[in-house]
Amino acid sequence: MNNQSPPPTNPPAPIAPLNKGLGFAPHAIHRDNIAALGWNLLREDLSLPTAVLYQEKLLHNLNWMQQFITAYGVKLAPHGKTTMAPRLFDLQLQGGAWGITLATAHQTLVAYTHGVRRILMANQLVGKENMAIIGRLLRDPDFEFYCLVDSPEQIDQLGTFYSQQRQRLNVLLELGVPGGRAGIRTDQQLHSVLAALSRWTNTIALCGIEIYEGVLDSEPSIRTFLQHAVTLTRKLAADARFERHPILLSGAGSAWYDVVADVFSSANFGDSLDIVLRPGCYLTHDIGAYRHAQTSILERNPIARRMSSSLLPALHVWAYVQSVPEPDKAIIAMGKRDAAFDSGLPVPALHYRPGDRAPRPASQHWAITKMMDQHAYLHLAEHDDLRVGDMIGFDIAHPCLTFDKWRTLPILNAHYDVVDIVETFF
Repeated sequence: MNNQSPPPTNPPAPIAPLNKGLGFAPHAIHRDNIAALGWNLLREDLSLPTAVLYQEKLLHNLNWMQQFITAYGVKLAPHGKTTMAPRLFDLQLQGGAWGITLATAHQTLVAYTHGVRRILMANQLVGKENMAIIGRLLRDPDFEFYCLVDSPEQIDQLGTFYSQQRQRLNVLLELGVPGGRAGIRTDQQLHSVLAALSRWTNTIALCGIEIYEGVLDSEPSIRTFLQHAVTLTRKLAADARFERHPILLSGAGSAWYDVVADVFSSANFGDSLDIVLRPGCYLTHDIGAYRHAQTSILERNPIARRMSSSLLPALHVWAYVQSVPEPDKAIIAMGKRDAAFDSGLPVPALHYRPGDRAPRPASQHWAITKMMDQHAYLHLAEHDDLRVGDMIGFDIAHPCLTFDKWRTLPILNAHYDVVDIVETFF
């Protein structure tokens, strides 16, 4: 059930809850006291399996993306659905982000409750209670909010609701492509949407245009789509259809952000345009689709190449070897409840035997072949030195569907000390 009253403007600092990966009681552990506990992953102070974040790599990725964005003269509103972790939202905002992107009214409420005051909801706002959640937040004059529209029916629903509330809602036109997801496809749809907006000029403010290019899979088709957004933005600006100045033009998931930055920043609108990019997975990165995408970015983008570094995987799931029932098989105490498996199975990265000085790289021929709810099958060579009680750190494909399996994730320094904690709110 959604909260029926406005959230507190200055919420208390979060308290770490009970978590399967940290093994502490929910009472009396404040986030600011975590480092003082002296916990260390390698001393087995944490209950495994657990997902962990690496502090140095998070900061590296944060700075890398901000440098890239700055080089193009555009703005960054990272997609918060990836982590749903206000601690990381705050890190990104302090690092220079213009705002935070979210996908739902509930996610928007979570971010607002934890202090975020500029949100781009890259989705349509539909449904009475969802509208009411946003309406309650809009009572705060310091809250800046944008959502997407793509149909007269949706616009009339928004107009009816917010006119009754005597509130004004900022919206962006979403453009789509045939076979994609939401968004305006045809000129006829565009004209009907613009006509609907004209009926609600006192209630709905058209502030710009939004696209999601990730529904396409080739650079030429993406560039064509992006150029269409630029052309339409220019035409509607000439027709004085926008009520925000600078006009907002937004795109970019985590795979094609360089192409979006290139096309949009070449549009030559001067200071009459705010270009906002929305990648979400860069902060933790991964070894699956986003690693492949980043490799392509480094190959095709001159600014990324000049930066002489790249994004680094900053998320691991650590788990114990719990059984070695056959010479070429180990059973790992980690399953589908603990790590994403939709874009590729976890990949062994580090191997640590309690009592050793430090982890060492996992054998390259080790591979997860199957996952169940709480177990993973690890293929070995017959004479590999792997024992019950050994710890393995796994690289993850698709961070979004790993974060949502954990209420809390410890942040580790280079010595594997727990220096902070991240809470998620899915």
